[in-house]
Amino acid sequence: MFNIERWQEIFEAISKNRLRTFLTGISVASGIFILVILLGAGKGLQNGIEKQFERDASGLIQVWSGTTTKEYKGLNPGRQIQFRNSDYSQSVQKFEDKLDLRSASYDFWGASFTYGKESGSYQYKGVDPDYAAVENITIVQGRFLNSNDLAHNEKVAAIGMKIKTDLFKEKDPLGKEVSINNVNFKVVGVFTDPGGEREEARAYLPKTTVQRAYGGGDKISNLFFTLKKTDNYDEALAQSEKFTSDLKALLQSKNMVAPDDDGGINAYNSVKDVKQFYDLNLYIRLFFWWVGICTIIAGVVGVSNIMLIIVKERTKEIGIRKALGASPFSIISMILHESIFITTIAGFVGLLASLLLLEFVGPMVQSEYFQNPEVDFNVALSTLILLVFAGALAGFFPAYRAAKIRPIVALRDE
Repeated sequence: MFNIERWQEIFEAISKNRLRTFLTGISVASGIFILVILLGAGKGLQNGIEKQFERDASGLIQVWSGTTTKEYKGLNPGRQIQFRNSDYSQSVQKFEDKLDLRSASYDFWGASFTYGKESGSYQYKGVDPDYAAVENITIVQGRFLNSNDLAHNEKVAAIGMKIKTDLFKEKDPLGKEVSINNVNFKVVGVFTDPGGEREEARAYLPKTTVQRAYGGGDKISNLFFTLKKTDNYDEALAQSEKFTSDLKALLQSKNMVAPDDDGGINAYNSVKDVKQFYDLNLYIRLFFWWVGICTIIAGVVGVSNIMLIIVKERTKEIGIRKALGASPFSIISMILHESIFITTIAGFVGLLASLLLLEFVGPMVQSEYFQNPEVDFNVALSTLILLVFAGALAGFFPAYRAAKIRPIVALRDE
């Protein structure tokens, strides 16, 4: 039940110790303020890192050909291995039940792009429809390539935002034709890429069209796969390593490469890097929590110290209360109310200030490795509740000490 007399006593006690109360409040408020800001900064760093490693975090397995380093079945080392469509089709056929996404690519660098009077040199790739998901690109206009484009060797292209800006300026590129090494392609889509401008300075064309239009025959440059998702990291890692090993064995056998030759067939398994990625995020969060909690502890210690001083200064008052029949519980309750009041008000001020700072200043911070700093409100509120509990605990010991004072001793205190 609300006791107005008790709260009047609290306000009077606090007003008598305005300077100490103010300094304690500052300590507590700054503690929760720093903790929430650090948690928000940690989330911002995590978002930035996730953006940078977005492709790796998807569990990409990439395979490309190289040069043999060992003699095998009468064939000399130094052979340049060239992947063909059959390498891709056989890989997909054998591992169909394990695959989530799949694509092959046929890559060209430094191609001449022309639209009207504008021209530039960019990269283009012949790919399959799944490549958009493999590369984590976002279509902002139109569409990406589809299976019909590949089946009918359509001369269509999805271009990066940089190509659109350089060649088309303010014009809408959809439906327009751009010349790529003197072959016209109709623009059907525009994309952005988390890799930034470098990745957006390219165009994606149907793989079959590229092979046919530029005399590539059935050549391909790279194979890309992602596996079906699993909830357990160790299981996903084991699955990806076995898949990579089996895929390399298949391609080595087909291309007459020695099983122990690491030069002829190369593979990159990004699932191995995911563990490092998640560990890094964990270490960042733990570090910020540690610093923030240490700051809050310092504030709680300040609350405990101020309550000890208050108890010392009010020893005679406590003695009078006990002489008039006040119970130990009422003495403890009186001190605890003051402790909780200071902690709650200061904690709420610190929490509100930190959330406002993240809300208004956070979006203004633009960095490649720091994006959208934020804190879950439930986490912030739980932190405040924990702080209030810690404040009550900090005030309990001075309160208990006050309750143990004998009235005759307290009345003699000077």
